[in-house]
Amino acid sequence: MNAFESLGLKHDGRALWVLDQTQLPDAEVWLDGSDPAVMVGLIKRLAVRGAPLIGVAAAASLATFAHRGASASEYAAACAALRAARPTAVNLMWAMDRMKAASTPVTEAQAIFEEDVRLCEGMAIRGAALIQDGEGILTHCNTGGLATAGIGTALGVIRRAHEQGKHIHVYADETRPLLQGGRLTTWELQKLGIPSTLITDSMAALLMRDGKVQRVLVGADRVAANGDFANKVGTYGVAVQARYHGVPFHPVAPFSTVDLACPNGAAIPIELRDATEVRGYGKLRWAPEAMPTWNPSFDVTPVDLVTSLVLDRSVYSASALKAGALAKS
Repeated sequence: MNAFESLGLKHDGRALWVLDQTQLPDAEVWLDGSDPAVMVGLIKRLAVRGAPLIGVAAAASLATFAHRGASASEYAAACAALRAARPTAVNLMWAMDRMKAASTPVTEAQAIFEEDVRLCEGMAIRGAALIQDGEGILTHCNTGGLATAGIGTALGVIRRAHEQGKHIHVYADETRPLLQGGRLTTWELQKLGIPSTLITDSMAALLMRDGKVQRVLVGADRVAANGDFANKVGTYGVAVQARYHGVPFHPVAPFSTVDLACPNGAAIPIELRDATEVRGYGKLRWAPEAMPTWNPSFDVTPVDLVTSLVLDRSVYSASALKAGALAKS
């Protein structure tokens, strides 16, 4: 395979390496993800995460497996296992369906990587045009280079606006329970030199009330045909708060995240994760060990709360989405 590299993924021509996002921001540790069975585990434990990057990483792992001489039956089994690793992010299924149909897996995986880079550029250009000089921008979870092969979705938009010289300030939700905003988004924002402040999820409404936030940008793991979308749990609450305070709210995603076979948000499968993620983090536990929990990894935001959806190819208003614009694009 040809060598390629992004912020959280790289291939040296022989092996595929992923940046272990569970160890950020304190340690930058690269893990070998060449074996699809290992990649399944890395995806499930969120060492590699972000809807677009999951698809790219799974495709690259599968291509490496094929390049090393996997049989047709081994390849098919690995493809099925990767496709089932996480149920909500449709990019994973999209990438695996392409890899299953590909006659040359290595070429297809490299095309998927390069396509994601281009999609990120399209989102950044269209989304940055919405941002005005001096805005405070709230974001949730992590949507940057750690979540994609390119510069990111929502955070890619923010990055491009910053590079255009717009004086913006980012408020990053900590993103309970796994702290992707606190651990990952802040790490990226500091690397990019973008002025920013970390907040807990429960502080967002106060910032909106006090006029500190003029726009909300979030990612998406699956966009239904009518514009409803699934994203990291907590996004729905942010959308409700934004609507109450009159703050524009924009999900940002590549078209590979759109699932036209999914009619609305009620049809999106929501992954339920282990109770230990809610009871504590790492070695620290703050709740009784046997305390029952409910831990959906995602929630669904209805299109009625969306100001506009930023895709790589266009920006769609809520009214356009409800009128079926995605199916016509």
